[in-house]
Amino acid sequence: MGEPQRLKVAFIGSHGVGKTTLCYGLAARLKARDVSLEVVHEVARQCPLPINQQTGVASQSWILHTQVAAEILAAERYPVVVCDRSVLDNYVYMLLAAGSQRALDAMVEAWMATYDLLVMVPIIEEPSPDGLRATDPTFQHAVEDGVRRELRRRDLSALALDPGDRDGWLTLVEEEVMTRLAPPQLPLL
Repeated sequence: MGEPQRLKVAFIGSHGVGKTTLCYGLAARLKARDVSLEVVHEVARQCPLPINQQTGVASQSWILHTQVAAEILAAERYPVVVCDRSVLDNYVYMLLAAGSQRALDAMVEAWMATYDLLVMVPIIEEPSPDGLRATDPTFQHAVEDGVRRELRRRDLSALALDPGDRDGWLTLVEEEVMTRLAPPQLPLL
């Protein structure tokens, strides 16, 4: 029996779009299929510094480095890692607050190569108050626009979820992940 297939998936997009719900839903479905995995939780919730519109270089540096550390640890322990965000969408908050940071931009560029699947979760409603994340829909859209812009600028592809089919999102992502985890097929003679 060989080494288990390795895969790192990240749900990306603005805040308040359902990334966390999808992350946990995918993890539950994959575990039901006996897939050994770890979830990397959204680290911004643990940040001791200001976030949202009040964020700055220090806050976003903390978030980016904490995200990378959590992903490294998860990938060392489990063959499949499901991330509630990526370094790219976390970096967009930095871009909005303080502009490009050369050293961090290079780190984000290099780290994006570690993701096997990016899943872009679109805005379908205004963010609801959760006591932490911003509820301003203009800011929510600015983040989404920034993520889309960074994907294009860095020539990265993402599985784009259809805003009109929210009920089908989880199944679509599960099917994509299972396709990627399937063992390679031998060609027929």
